[in-house]
Amino acid sequence: MIDGGSQQPPPGTPQPAGSGNSGGNGPPLIATASPAAPGPGGGGSGGGDRGRLRLGDLLVDQGLISKDQLDQTLGDQKSSGKLLGELLVERGLVPALVLVQTVSRAIGLPGCVLRHGLIDPALLPLIGKEEAERLKAIPMFKLGQTLTVAMAEPQSLPAIDTLHRLTGCEIRPIFALQSNVLEYIKKYSGGGSDIDEFLTSLGERDVEVVERESVDEGPSTDLAAMVAGSPVVNLVNVAFLTAVKDKASDIHIEPDKKGTRIRYRIDGVLRDLMKAPAGMHAAIVSRVKVIGKMDIAEKRLPQEGRVRIVAEGRDIDLRVSSMPTLLGEKVVVRILDKSNLRVRLEHLGFRQGAMEAFRRTLELSHGLALVTGPTGSGKTTTLYSALDLLRGPEVNLLTVEDPVEYQLEQVNQIQVNEPIGLTFARALRSILRQDPDVIMVGEIRDHDTARVAVQAALTGHLVLATLHTNDAPGAVSRLHDMGIEPYLLSGSLNGVVAQRLARTICPSCATKYYPSERVLEDGGLADKVGRPFRKGAGCRSCHDTGFKGRVGVYEVMEVTPELRRMIHLQKATHELREQMKRHGGLTLRDEGVLIALEGKTSLEEILRVTQSDDVEELIKQASAAPGAGAVPVKPAPPVPHQPAAPSSKSPQTPTQTREAA
Repeated sequence: MIDGGSQQPPPGTPQPAGSGNSGGNGPPLIATASPAAPGPGGGGSGGGDRGRLRLGDLLVDQGLISKDQLDQTLGDQKSSGKLLGELLVERGLVPALVLVQTVSRAIGLPGCVLRHGLIDPALLPLIGKEEAERLKAIPMFKLGQTLTVAMAEPQSLPAIDTLHRLTGCEIRPIFALQSNVLEYIKKYSGGGSDIDEFLTSLGERDVEVVERESVDEGPSTDLAAMVAGSPVVNLVNVAFLTAVKDKASDIHIEPDKKGTRIRYRIDGVLRDLMKAPAGMHAAIVSRVKVIGKMDIAEKRLPQEGRVRIVAEGRDIDLRVSSMPTLLGEKVVVRILDKSNLRVRLEHLGFRQGAMEAFRRTLELSHGLALVTGPTGSGKTTTLYSALDLLRGPEVNLLTVEDPVEYQLEQVNQIQVNEPIGLTFARALRSILRQDPDVIMVGEIRDHDTARVAVQAALTGHLVLATLHTNDAPGAVSRLHDMGIEPYLLSGSLNGVVAQRLARTICPSCATKYYPSERVLEDGGLADKVGRPFRKGAGCRSCHDTGFKGRVGVYEVMEVTPELRRMIHLQKATHELREQMKRHGGLTLRDEGVLIALEGKTSLEEILRVTQSDDVEELIKQASAAPGAGAVPVKPAPPVPHQPAAPSSKSPQTPTQTREAA
């Protein structure tokens, strides 16, 4: 974990701090030319340069250890020959992370605790195993011509000069414990042997892979017992378990020229987990396909399967998809963890005004309510939350889904099965003969499904469905394109919710920062120059991304009588959006900016997941104009709309809220 409290020096310019690696009351952690001035690496309170505080004194002063514990450890340290800091960590007196942070603050350099994912194994050959062990240094990653190196002695100028000579790069030193550095030098210098050692750390009981039929709850069979002890089984198990622990949504198992690359999608962003040795890819894919009830002999066609695992004492469904590529089959596993399902609207991140508008839409006895957004934006979770609000013993609630991601009580869920002809449209027609009160359609994909859904909404049923559009007003033109007549749509549509997922700031490393003027201008906050915002500095808890978890950003368009008239007249999308704003609605960008002002996420993250309305209109105008694309147009910064006369109960506009902030 990189300590956020220390100021990072320029690359390749270590700051002298006069600390020793030998002498004093215990071997110091940091090297220096003068053994009489051990600095923060030393231990006791005596000897050496009294002007420089040693590590033992620092830990005692901060209350991390007692004076008796320090004296006892110093006595044992002389006989063992180990470094004082390493001995304190080994005995459990000081956590490794705390020791790294203490030393890094004292020497003015960042520090970290090494782990898988922070180190690029391909960089170790730049200096070689022998030289890495001698220098007690391991390369972590390279950006441009700057090489970040974890070192037990980051202030040793001869060591940094040697690294610069071997690599030809500017060296950015980072402090790490000597045992931690040597551990990963050994792991990453042994070729594929470190993978087996890594996998053996996983107990067989940590993950239980079981078979299950696609729908019904048949008996479970422990497949791990069939091939117990296999490295491939252990690798698949550890991939599943680590993904569950890290709350990943997908696992990507991809062929590579040098082996197999395994990546996770966490909070919407892919990151590497590990690389398996060459020659194991076919076995890994076959293992996943076997437990997913897929044909391991068929490698030329895409396949889909399903597997259930028991990890950390809870059932987790995995959806498996294989795809042939040039280098071999790629497998993607979607993780459906019921413990991560939030089925209450209050827990999704709706702002008060958007929440009330969506609730009013759901309280109507009949009509069509849509949830729109790109794949992976949380549309299904929002629909499940709506079903949780509506379900009860007096309501007949049916759903048509592909696939059924989570099973809900008091809800009759139907799985689409296109190979036998059970499509969305056919299931919907049959549902209408089941006396339903509320119908949920997993996705409106075609004209037939859209027409049946609209007809059901017009005949006294409340229909909930998802649609792929960029914003709420865009759902109207999308349904028009599918062939739904304006007079039918205007009479059936009650409301549309558009949503995105923005990553939230990691609470363990949250800090203040000042966005650039360009970022503030893009967010419509040009008047907020000099105002501090929050972001994450990056730590072990968030995999050094600064983000942990996600929050929903919601745009709710409640269909008013005026909007219904405009839909009937087939008004353009931008006109519907302006009418939505006049009624007090906020766009995705405006909602996201308010979330950033509240400190839940960074302003740059909101700009990443949302798009300015002005940009959308300029794109449309450019595409419609002759010779479109010849001259690039720079969009003007978005100006949030302020209603002319908002009522006392209307939600605040972005301008009003930002002025209050």
